[in-house]
Amino acid sequence: MRRHFDAYADINWGATEFIVRRDDPRWVLSKSDLLGSHRWYQGQSSSRQIAIGLARQANIAKVAAQFESILVRGLMHYSFRLPNGSPEFRYCVHESVEECNHMMMFQELIDRTGVDAHGVRLWLRLLSSALPHSATLAPNAFFFGVLAGEVPFDRTQADLLRTDDPIHPMVEQVVAIHLAEEARHIAFAHAYLSRNVRGMPRPNRFLLSLYVPLITRLLCNALLVPPRTFFAEFEIPRSVRREAFFSDPSSRRRLRDMYGDTRMLCEQVGLMNPVALLVWRACGIGGRPARYRGEPQRRNLGEDRQADSSAAGPLRTGGPANHQPSFGNVGNRVQVLRAEIPGRGTVHRHQQTGSGQAHHHAPQ
Repeated sequence: MRRHFDAYADINWGATEFIVRRDDPRWVLSKSDLLGSHRWYQGQSSSRQIAIGLARQANIAKVAAQFESILVRGLMHYSFRLPNGSPEFRYCVHESVEECNHMMMFQELIDRTGVDAHGVRLWLRLLSSALPHSATLAPNAFFFGVLAGEVPFDRTQADLLRTDDPIHPMVEQVVAIHLAEEARHIAFAHAYLSRNVRGMPRPNRFLLSLYVPLITRLLCNALLVPPRTFFAEFEIPRSVRREAFFSDPSSRRRLRDMYGDTRMLCEQVGLMNPVALLVWRACGIGGRPARYRGEPQRRNLGEDRQADSSAAGPLRTGGPANHQPSFGNVGNRVQVLRAEIPGRGTVHRHQQTGSGQAHHHAPQ
C-alpha cells in the first residue's frame, strides 16, 4: 500500500472557507440523506434545516469515528496472531493507520462544528470492548461485520458526492478522503471472505449465512439512524423518524439497494441458501445481488428526485465481480485529490517513497 492521505496535511483546516457559521445554507441536508429527503424536513424554515443538518453531520462523523475505533481494535487482535511473512499483517496494520487518520479527521470536524455529538447507541457502546475479540474467535464473522458497518457509510457518502446540492467544503473533503480509502478496505474484506468462507465446515457456513443478514441490518440501524436524543432535541415527530428510516417505500428501497454488493458476495461464497434468503427478506434487505462490486443504484437519486442518472455518473468504474477499485476514481466532486492549499501548492494524494516521505508539487 503506497497511496494514502494525511488528515492534517491534505486538509487545510485553517482555511477561511472551513469556518462554521450557523447561518450557512451548505449545512442543509442533501436530498440524498434519508432525513433530508423527507417532506417534513424540507418544510422546515431555513434556520431550522441548518441546525438539524449541522447536528446530523456531526453525529454521522462521531458514529463513523466510534465504529472505526472498534474496527482498529479488531484488526490489531487479528494481526497479533498472524505468522511471520503474512502479507495480511502489513495490510491490516496499514488499514489501521488509515482508520486512525479517519478518526482524527472526523473528530476534528466534530470539534469545529461545536456540536456535542452523541454518537452510537448505548448497546453498541456497551459491546464496543467485546466486539473486537471476534476478529480472533470468528474472523469471518468479524469481517462480515466490517462490511456491515462500512457499506452504509460508503453508499450514503457516495450518494452525497453525486448530488448537485451545495456541500460545506469541510464535509466534502472529509467525505472524499474517507470514500477513497474505504474503497480499498471494503475490497480487502471482500477478498478475505471470498478466500476463506468457502472452506468452512458446512454447519458453520450455514450459521454464518443466518448471521450475515442479521448483523448487517442491526449495524445499519445502529450507524445510520440518529439516537433518540437527536429527535427529541429537534422535536422531530416519531412518524417522521419511522418514515425516513426505512418504513416508507422509498427508504425501504434505498435500504435494499445499499447491500447489493454484500448479497453478491454471499451468493458467490455459498451463503444464499433458502433459509438465509428468508432471513434477508425478513430483515428488509433482500433483493437481487449486484452484477459487480460498486454497481451504482442510480434510481436512489434518479427516481426519488426525478434526476437524470446519466448526469451524475458512477463514483467508481464498473467491472467484473472481482474488480479492485482504482484509488483515484472517486468522482468529479472529489476536489481533495488535487486541492489547492495556500502556501503548499497543489497537493496530490500521497505516494510513499522508500524513506516514507510524501510527494507534493511545489507552488506554481
